[in-house]
Amino acid sequence: MPRPWEALSGARVIDLAQPMRTGMPQSPNHPPFRMVLERRHGDLIREDGGSAANEIIVTGGHVGTHVDALAHVSQDGFLYGGLASETVQSHQGFSALGIDAFSPYLGRVVLLDVAAVHGVATLPAGYEITPRDLDQAAAGLHFEPDEAILIGTGWSRHWPNPAVFTGQSGGAPGPGEAAARWLAERRPRLVGGETIAFEHIAPARGHAALPVHRVLLMEEGINIVETMRLHEVLDTAAREFLLVVNPLPLVGATGAPVRPLAVL
Repeated sequence: MPRPWEALSGARVIDLAQPMRTGMPQSPNHPPFRMVLERRHGDLIREDGGSAANEIIVTGGHVGTHVDALAHVSQDGFLYGGLASETVQSHQGFSALGIDAFSPYLGRVVLLDVAAVHGVATLPAGYEITPRDLDQAAAGLHFEPDEAILIGTGWSRHWPNPAVFTGQSGGAPGPGEAAARWLAERRPRLVGGETIAFEHIAPARGHAALPVHRVLLMEEGINIVETMRLHEVLDTAAREFLLVVNPLPLVGATGAPVRPLAVL
């Protein structure tokens, strides 16, 4: 039996994370990402002539490609499992259901290319993905509990255009509540997509309501990966492959940056 590194020899690895930089597209609901050099080369020179540069990074947990922890969303004061939010939250974060409780994922993923179902590279802004869309995208594929499901919309192609990508005025494509329940019925460990919010965002509505987050995080205990860079893997036409998801273990945080990897 081949050892893991031997079995993957020659495999293609595709980075599914968006590059993080100051001014990148993000939700207005979260603190922005900022990076500045704290020390430049030459600011401090060692006796032997050597020098080092370093930076300060300030970021929210839901900026760039990231994983939502189960502590991220409550309904009527309750988190997943009926846990009262006030019993586990403090200024230091969450003592339960934080992103540090997320175990690294290494396993099969099914990619549902809804854009391809409609014969387009990118779904239109504000399009609501329905169970029928997912049924069509899932044709010929099977699902196993505790695996991963990603939805392809092609929206990551708009990353260079923040005004479009954020969807605050024109909206963004994503699953509606019925599609969220379709996903939950397949009992995935995690789901993910290309938009800032894994939701159908109607034009001019912004993030006024996020029912998919409620269904998946609060009701079903399914983590969400957002702002993924999927267009490169969509272009390969691969619909199942190995996925690696390992967010930063920020103790008590409601989310954390991640660099998912697709192994084909």
